[in-house]
Amino acid sequence: MSRIDSGDGSVSWRKATRSAGNGECVEVASVLGRICIRDSKDPEGPVVSCSAEAFRAFLGAAKKWDSER
Repeated sequence: MSRIDSGDGSVSWRKATRSAGNGECVEVASVLGRICIRDSKDPEGPVVSCSAEAFRAFLGAAKKWDSER
């Protein structure tokens, strides 16, 4: 999927909190109850989406992995 429609035409993308500021960021948006993820370097490119529950599980696992490094 290369385009996201929230129903009202507005999608608010946010950059990852821990982005390095070097242009290699991930952006997320909540759209119709799903979490959408895209590469900030390619805003018109592909978008991956998942449930909010799956995204929370991913974030929890990433935080745990980071704390164990």
